[in-house]
Amino acid sequence: MAGTDGVRADVPELILASGSETRVKMLADAGVRFKSIKPAVDEDAIKAALLADGASPRDIADALADMKARSVSFMHPGALILGSDQVISKDGVLFSKASTREDAKKTLMALAGGTHELVSAAVIYQGGEAVWRALDSVKLTMRTLSDAFIDSYLDDIGDAALWSAGAYQLEGQGAQLFTRVDGDFFTVLGLPLLPVLDYLRRREVLPL
Repeated sequence: MAGTDGVRADVPELILASGSETRVKMLADAGVRFKSIKPAVDEDAIKAALLADGASPRDIADALADMKARSVSFMHPGALILGSDQVISKDGVLFSKASTREDAKKTLMALAGGTHELVSAAVIYQGGEAVWRALDSVKLTMRTLSDAFIDSYLDDIGDAALWSAGAYQLEGQGAQLFTRVDGDFFTVLGLPLLPVLDYLRRREVLPL
């Protein structure tokens, strides 16, 4: 039965467990009805503990997405809670989000002139239990960058350099950094969107 807003009453609410403006925009642009809640998760501490245990980048991305979704699920047991995270690695080194412009410049200098892997994970919880998960990876080859170009690029994008682990925005001027991208565009932005949409259709959150 549909409610006054045209949404069936038995269809679970979707909540994005994230404060990421990029993920919010991705879902909204895809026509998904949802609300977002920033999870209370200490990502740096969790990542450090997993690295100390020898976890792979894929395991780290999945674990962080899982913990985000689980933390919000306990407060909203009837809803579908979508958690997501991405991890970037190159030559065995993991890169986290930069906290300052100088950190962002160091990240770009380290990634320039080589190929790195970006892994995006998504986990959906309901009633405090994981009901679905997906993982996807992309290989990105970044061209050699001069100091002057990096400074100019960071001037142009401002705080957006602090939004993602690689300090780049592929959907904008970040496209100028690369010579090759092997994999899904949405995964680079931080969410394996197409598998998420497929699951939401199966749960009738989206029309078939």
